[in-house]
Amino acid sequence: MAPWSTACLDWERRIVERLTLIPFDPLFPENAAEALDVFDSLIMVDAANQPTMGEASLPWIRDFVAQIFGSYQSDTGRRHILEYFLLISKKNGKSTDAAAIMLTALILNWRHEAEFLILSPTIEVAKNSFEPAAAMVRADPELSKLLQVQDHIRTITHRTTGAKLKVVAADSNTVSGKKATGILIDELWAFGKMANAENMIREATGGLTSRPEGFIIYLTTQSDEPPAGVFKARLEYARGVRDGTINDNRFLPLIYEFPKSYLDDLARCVDCHTVEDALVLQPANFYITNPNLGLSVDPDYIERKISQALMGAEGTLNGELAKHLNVEVGMNLRADRWPGALFWSKGAQPERVQSLAHLLSQCEVACVGIDGGGLDDLLGLAVVGRTKEEEDIHHEAYKDETGTWVPAGVRRAKRLLAWTYAWAHPTVLSQRKDIVSKLRDFEKAKEMSLVSSVGADVDELVAIVMQVEDSGLLWRVGLDPALIGSILDALEAGGLPVDPENKDECKAVTVNQGWRLAGSIKNTERKLASGVLLHAGTQLMAWCVGNAKVKVVGNAIVITKQVSGTAKIDPLMALFNAVSLMALNPPAQVDQYDFSAMVIGG
Repeated sequence: MAPWSTACLDWERRIVERLTLIPFDPLFPENAAEALDVFDSLIMVDAANQPTMGEASLPWIRDFVAQIFGSYQSDTGRRHILEYFLLISKKNGKSTDAAAIMLTALILNWRHEAEFLILSPTIEVAKNSFEPAAAMVRADPELSKLLQVQDHIRTITHRTTGAKLKVVAADSNTVSGKKATGILIDELWAFGKMANAENMIREATGGLTSRPEGFIIYLTTQSDEPPAGVFKARLEYARGVRDGTINDNRFLPLIYEFPKSYLDDLARCVDCHTVEDALVLQPANFYITNPNLGLSVDPDYIERKISQALMGAEGTLNGELAKHLNVEVGMNLRADRWPGALFWSKGAQPERVQSLAHLLSQCEVACVGIDGGGLDDLLGLAVVGRTKEEEDIHHEAYKDETGTWVPAGVRRAKRLLAWTYAWAHPTVLSQRKDIVSKLRDFEKAKEMSLVSSVGADVDELVAIVMQVEDSGLLWRVGLDPALIGSILDALEAGGLPVDPENKDECKAVTVNQGWRLAGSIKNTERKLASGVLLHAGTQLMAWCVGNAKVKVVGNAIVITKQVSGTAKIDPLMALFNAVSLMALNPPAQVDQYDFSAMVIGG
């Protein structure tokens, strides 16, 4: 058996030229051919004229099927590629293909009493896979004799071997203790939103340790939100294997997404307010993420949905891009987004803000902003520092808040550097299960902490504020007036001067919220757009910025928790508080600290 590599280093060229994304032939062609004979004979009952899968399937899916079954070595009973990952746009036949692949596995299986699973995030998604599988069996008299369909338990049983294909909705109880030979995990993006998905999948796939012929197939579209949890982890791993940065020839990724140049073009068009001109939105390029275009995917339908989204109808552009064109959701593109979101990614320079200590070592003064802290909220902290020296700042042309174009140019100015952090109470994990996987991702990235007890978050926040104070660079701490009580007491107990009667010494002040914060919001936008404000580019802040919604109130704009709904924006509000203080042009402070000793947050 010749060596093989599941990396596809030239995938960008291949996908644009409509070539296969699988860079090698099946390892065992005879097994691939046998599987294709079975797969091709299955009948698509819900398609016009009820064609067979062989008649209706384009080469890309038949290549995928050939690889799944062609990696199995008959004389040793061992499979040489164990995991398969397929990311494809909506309506490209994913559920029907899943049904046909798993039926083929059930028919070719030799192990008695073997179990094959299609694991779906919900009952509705489970039906989408079971119903076409059951229909394929009933449409073929020979299969009806060989296989028994039990609709009420979504199970198909091989009458000779006793092997079963079960389609189950995600639940820890349904997958616990399974010894499945083959598992297909459908709509992995939806599992990414489940707090216990990793454990559930581990339970479902645990039986493969004693099944050398076993396999796992991940099928998914892009998420309608920034990838999180188990979906984010598997997607990043699949991209790493494809790009050759991860060496794992037992994992085969098949990812239908746009090349980087197309996504860069989209970002440029968003920045220039000409998103409708982006290459990814041109119908001539829809085929890149829709290999079934013109067969199960109607290009006119996609074009219409995109046009509606551009006009603000029927959902956001993000959702249509994610589901129909596999564009990963990042900053929000909706009409009521915070305008600063357009420039947020441009300000990401992790090398300038490697840690809080690194930020402070470059600055002459720092201001701190604090927001949130309710039991179902995040507690957000932002430290904004002004650099000691002026720098040449290059900025692209951009529109200011009045809609006037500011030409590209270079100017000398001191930078503003921003470092952020957040905490969450244990109650958030129970009350907001929809964002638990995201919060755990942020915690793994060391961008926030999930504290074990109420009050621990404030203790850690105070410790960081006091390190900034001890550095000699702290000018003021800005707080939401609604939170002034408990946090002010903690800051005072920590040693920060907070006596309001002594205005020269008091370092804790309130920052007006609501429409009165509009100036700071717009100032932050301008600092980002002009290249003055730089930040660490954390996942946490990208999420918060994407959550921020704007509402016009009189002549001002408002970003509040009420406007943004249940989405979390507390660290972003903390940033606005810090920027509002920095806008007062605080004097340079005296550096009196050994920054190498800074530990918390650094």
